[in-house]
Amino acid sequence: MQLTKPIRWGIIGVGNVTEVKSAPAYQKTEGFEISAVMRRNKEKLIDYAKRHNIQKWYTDADQLIHDPEVDAVYIATPPDSHCYYGLKVADAGKPCCIEKPLTPSYQDSKKVVQAFQEKNISLFVAYYRRSLPRFEQIRQWLAEEKIGKVRHIHWHLSRSPKPIDLTNHKNWRTNAEVAPGGYFDDLASHGLDLFAHYFGNYKEVHGISTNQQQLYSAKDALAASWVHKNGITGTGLWNFGSFINRDQVEILGSKGSIQFSMFWENPSILNVNGNIEEHFIKHPQHVQQYHVENIKKHLLGEVKHPSTGISGLHTSWVMDRILGNI
Repeated sequence: MQLTKPIRWGIIGVGNVTEVKSAPAYQKTEGFEISAVMRRNKEKLIDYAKRHNIQKWYTDADQLIHDPEVDAVYIATPPDSHCYYGLKVADAGKPCCIEKPLTPSYQDSKKVVQAFQEKNISLFVAYYRRSLPRFEQIRQWLAEEKIGKVRHIHWHLSRSPKPIDLTNHKNWRTNAEVAPGGYFDDLASHGLDLFAHYFGNYKEVHGISTNQQQLYSAKDALAASWVHKNGITGTGLWNFGSFINRDQVEILGSKGSIQFSMFWENPSILNVNGNIEEHFIKHPQHVQQYHVENIKKHLLGEVKHPSTGISGLHTSWVMDRILGNI
């Protein structure tokens, strides 16, 4: 199957995430183009459209969704509006990609996924690490059993408070009404989703979440333990008021280990019976490039995209289990 004309995308919410990470990837993917963008702030919206050479813009999302010259929609707003806009896009019958997390709650995520399933429309979630070569290299090592049988995975993510955390400046990432888990929602969702990509769905998840610093309304300290359906166990801790900045994932196997960072630009370390190898694969300039290219291949029927509404829904369940919401 070949595209006879470009698939025209509309973007709802053209904030910082779309500047370099995502929007240029849609523009640079052959067979895709961005035909319209939406943001409530008209001045910032016009500036964005001019800088990215996009001819059509709206301050009303409904107008973009129902524009006949928009074939598919990318929702890049903060999480609390994902369900609202997602249901509208599903009702309009258009393929959609929603930024992660799918929604801030498992129940809302179910509503969105069901709406797209009922219309038999493609839904993607922007867990782009599932498509990045650096993380796919690790998945290949696991498939080849470089470290033998996987036994356990542990992730430690911690850092000191950001300057914005110490002020009263508006920040959706620490507003419990937008992201109940705070930075956990924004950051940990990436890793927990990637672990499902590596090891399959989670079977059982337990967590503790609290607000230690009382700097903002969202949670800032979390710990969890889990087991995947294949018996691999896992633990994680995420603390955003620590003295130490750390981002380390370790996968333990029967013959060795793999260490890597989820966010830092560090080499992945393969340790097999004491023989250590370091591997580094640079991310593309636009980090969602491979994710977007896989969306195109999925729509053409060439491959199944690794991050769909179904996989994103499972990650929402894991997050809510850790947060104690279900």
